[in-house]
Amino acid sequence: MRFFGAGLLALALAFLAGPSAVAKPQPAIDDQFSSHERILQWIDGYRLEPEPDRLPDAVRALSRLGLFKDADTAGVFVGFMAGVLGSNPQKAESMVARMFPMPPEDQGAIIKAIAYSGLPGWKDLLGRFVERMPARKVLIDSFLFGKAKVLHDMPLDTGPAPIDTLWGYYFATGSHEPVYRIVGALAWSTDASDVNRLTIGSVAKWTLANNASRDKELLYLLRQEQRMSNHSAEVRTALKEIVEAAQSYETGKIRKDALAAIEELKRRGPQPNGTWAKAAHWGSTAIALGCVVAGATGQVALGLPCILTGALSSAAVKLLSAP
Repeated sequence: MRFFGAGLLALALAFLAGPSAVAKPQPAIDDQFSSHERILQWIDGYRLEPEPDRLPDAVRALSRLGLFKDADTAGVFVGFMAGVLGSNPQKAESMVARMFPMPPEDQGAIIKAIAYSGLPGWKDLLGRFVERMPARKVLIDSFLFGKAKVLHDMPLDTGPAPIDTLWGYYFATGSHEPVYRIVGALAWSTDASDVNRLTIGSVAKWTLANNASRDKELLYLLRQEQRMSNHSAEVRTALKEIVEAAQSYETGKIRKDALAAIEELKRRGPQPNGTWAKAAHWGSTAIALGCVVAGATGQVALGLPCILTGALSSAAVKLLSAP
């Protein structure tokens, strides 16, 4: 009886103290978005069964899980958001509105997703949310006034994040355009003078092979690209290796060759100033590409200790030389 009485007393005290002392009910968390692995599963299957109305819930979950904190590893999520917005123009504004409230530090993901969406009126759409993101005015202005590049114009040799973002857009839409851009970077996969470009070419090659091994439509597209005469000999050779590796589910050779080429270029001498690959300790680390796909399909046993933060390349660059 004493325990029962104590419970009633606590409840009475909370009531007398006013509404601020009573815990507010928390919104239910969609089980599909309870962890980053489960969000990746949803992203991986999205283009086969689109559910655009669930995007705001997924975005809030990504924020809650801290997956927007590092801009270098959030690319795949930002690209996915952009793809869903871009392919649902009639719903885009309502979807963005439902993503709020969002902490200022995570609002950059929303801003970039709108700018990367490819919507004809993306600037007007972004402008309608300026008042809700006063702390991010500098970033918003950089897109509205053309200082920041949209996804279509973003240089791929500035780091692994642009490729992550292109893959995110592909996961949302199945569009061929992001794939064409990634294929274009294959020309750098044999670059013997610039470690940045060699790294990006290697990233492109491995992500294409890993994703094509699990995506028949992508594999078919890459077979078609292999026969296109407008590609250079280097790109056609890389596509041939990618298709063969994807068909046989053996992408390990691509990984080993990439590491060997990067290490060889390191041995040959210092790179120019501003080499981001050097800053990321790339030579002693990894391109654990395919981590996001492996995690999304439950096939984490790739022989790589993948960091499943969502990135196809940037979050996994620390693991290429891992046993």
